[in-house]
Amino acid sequence: MKEKLAFKINGFLGILIIVALISSGAYLFIQSVSFFALLLIVVGILLATGIISVQPNQAYAITFFGRYIGSIRESGLWLTVPVTLRKSVSLRVRNFNSKKLKVNDVDGNPIEIASVVVYRVVDSAKALFEVDDYDKFVEIQSETALRHVTSKYPYDTFESDDYSLRGNSDEVAEELSKEVQSRLIVSGVEVIEARLTHLAYSTEIASAMLQRQQAKAILDARRIIVDGAVGMVQLAVQKIEEDHIVDLDEERKATMINNLMVAIVADRSVQPVVNTGSIY
Repeated sequence: MKEKLAFKINGFLGILIIVALISSGAYLFIQSVSFFALLLIVVGILLATGIISVQPNQAYAITFFGRYIGSIRESGLWLTVPVTLRKSVSLRVRNFNSKKLKVNDVDGNPIEIASVVVYRVVDSAKALFEVDDYDKFVEIQSETALRHVTSKYPYDTFESDDYSLRGNSDEVAEELSKEVQSRLIVSGVEVIEARLTHLAYSTEIASAMLQRQQAKAILDARRIIVDGAVGMVQLAVQKIEEDHIVDLDEERKATMINNLMVAIVADRSVQPVVNTGSIY
């Protein structure tokens, strides 16, 4: 089923036609009882059932004895096919906030995740007649898509540059939008945006994963410190040798390098030891 435009004319013009028919029929009926006068009155009353008022961002799907004959999306007062049933559907932008779901990522780690889906109806016929309740359909399919996308990525990557839920939120949101849209196309709903609103490890593994993250952060910081310390020591040794400040043999050079590395890399302040010479 696909949306199509229903027959309609300006409602104010329709009201004038209805009033003219009923007034003419009433006048002829008063003058003389006739079938034609009754026919005009009946036609006017039937046409009056076709008057419909459409609000902005609202659509009416019109059915005639169980058959879908079209929709009216343009706001205003209209005269459409009489003796019909009309179902309204909102075309306004809506959002659905999913509840926190407990899902396993691609590594099997249990995580808590939630999302928000911003959507609107673009096909009133599909929204009303292809699914039972399109709002409920959006809710169920959005949560299903969120579970599916979550199971394809790890929460975080510690040893590679692959995609992760925490590190690539924009890419994950884009894939989630496409996944939700593919599931909702049958209901005539367009997904405007889908994003993660909550992401965390489950309580049973949260403390262990926090320790892992802290350990990785410490190792990364130490790696930077060591790289900088090595560069500083190399520069110091090179400067001493170029300026001929002192001649260092290999043993003294190793001692100096060791002392410099300890002083630079140590996470606490180093207490210097001054050599004042020997008493002998």
